[in-house]
Amino acid sequence: MDFTLSERETYFRDRVKAFIDAEVTPRQDEYHRQHHEGDPWKVIPVVEEVKERARAAGLWNFFMPPHSGQHHVDDTFEFEGTQLTNLEYALCAEEMGKIGWASEVFNCSAPDTGNMEVLHRYGTREQKERWLRPLMNGEIRSVFLMTEPAVASSDATNIETRIVRDGDHYVINGRKWWSSGVGDPRCKVGILMGKTNFEASRHQQQSQVLVPMDTPGIKIERMLSVYGYNHAPHGHGEVSFTDVRVPVENVILGEGRGFEIAQGRLGPGRIHHCMRTIGAAEVGLEKMAKRLLSRVAFGKRISDHSVWEQRVAQARIEIEMTRLLCLKAAQTMDVAGNKAASQEIAMIKVFAPNMALRILDDAVQAHGGAGVAEDFGLAHAWASQRTLRLADGPDEVHARAIARNEFGKYGDWKVDRPSNDRGPEVSSGDIGVSR
Repeated sequence: MDFTLSERETYFRDRVKAFIDAEVTPRQDEYHRQHHEGDPWKVIPVVEEVKERARAAGLWNFFMPPHSGQHHVDDTFEFEGTQLTNLEYALCAEEMGKIGWASEVFNCSAPDTGNMEVLHRYGTREQKERWLRPLMNGEIRSVFLMTEPAVASSDATNIETRIVRDGDHYVINGRKWWSSGVGDPRCKVGILMGKTNFEASRHQQQSQVLVPMDTPGIKIERMLSVYGYNHAPHGHGEVSFTDVRVPVENVILGEGRGFEIAQGRLGPGRIHHCMRTIGAAEVGLEKMAKRLLSRVAFGKRISDHSVWEQRVAQARIEIEMTRLLCLKAAQTMDVAGNKAASQEIAMIKVFAPNMALRILDDAVQAHGGAGVAEDFGLAHAWASQRTLRLADGPDEVHARAIARNEFGKYGDWKVDRPSNDRGPEVSSGDIGVSR
């Protein structure tokens, strides 16, 4: 097994890293100053400036999937981006994950990435011209409207938002929340998932429609905080839809195809999060190590206390394990397709955020009181990573899929007990073990 990176993989990773080192990292203070000045829900000038430089350098839209040669009849090659594989993009995304605003610089930030993939894969020519082109140009932002406050949205079939046909329009009524990106003043379009047919089979009730965010009847009820942070100017909102009318041609792929689209969208989105998470964990470990080497307690550097040696060693081990699993998932997606990689995607989606949270928590501990303040950015990083145990499906849903796949390998297995050994009575909570 050869773990050597190809020339192309190294080329793009190194270009992204070099650009971040030269253009993003030195402007961190400028970014934070602009971010905290005045209204938080605004376009931040330094981001727009660096975006133009990245685009001019050809470092743009890395996430768009390579074409398979199978194009929609009205599709063209003009909506294709840089054409990186998932594996190539994984290496770039890890670098982007080290600084919170770096992804947007390359036009590679969620939820726009997933929404652009949906439009690229399933959209009509007209839908692409109206929405995909300005998204790929970085001129507008978007929102994905799926999760609802009234139901357990980890099971997408619970979604209750109604999409009712009325002549040449759909009428939408419902309420969404954790609508990421809706606070951005450039958010011009949403992809909304709701039900067009409550009587159809369980996975054919849902549809997805494009909703211009200036349509009458749409109201941002409130912006939600994440452990006290508002995540401006991106933000996560609770949004109500009251008799919102959109043309029938705004449906994506067709009625009853919403669940299918969601599955296609969330696979790549899940692994993109994990790639960036590895970068965040690397930063956490770096800050922890530097802090431990620079402080003295009880007569010696904190780094020389054995408990911290153990924590730092464990952090490095877990980062390396996570990276390998993430790259395996990416390569499996490239070679065999997203569906074939579902087990690897589920495993990395569970493990990566939990890994990063452990390392960031240790980094906070290493910094003492400074860790829970915002002086070193660790508290905000921890809060952001904690949301990923819920985003794109909670841990429990992915663990369920992993376990069911594992049980499926032994579907015909039966408890085998010798006839002369009755053994103890087995309760419903016990698991029989073969002897």
